[in-house]
Amino acid sequence: MIIGIGTDIIEIERIARSAEQYGDRFTKRIFTETEIEYCEQFKDKKALHYAARFAAKEAFSKAIGTGITEGFKFKEIGIRNEENGKPNVELLGGLKEKWGDCLVHVSLSHTEGNAVAYVVLER
Repeated sequence: MIIGIGTDIIEIERIARSAEQYGDRFTKRIFTETEIEYCEQFKDKKALHYAARFAAKEAFSKAIGTGITEGFKFKEIGIRNEENGKPNVELLGGLKEKWGDCLVHVSLSHTEGNAVAYVVLER
């Protein structure tokens, strides 16, 4: 049964500016080590990949009905890619405890200027 859906769109330039302005402080506060390793391999396009993952975290927060609120930890949601490129959501910490029994579907896409994510939560 579907218990939640969420979507988010973000300007890639917004993530690029934050990463440029705050450097590692920004990426290490928002993204897991696995996400950072994945995104950094793309050199000129890393902001695009960071933006898609940021959008997925926001979309998940909407699917669970809280949005980004106090106590919501970005690093408790990780996006991993299968060998064929399909993204998967990995829940960690408190989010895993509360939502780990759910099946989480995620779809990511982008244009030159925007990244979008769509999340469906099933139980």
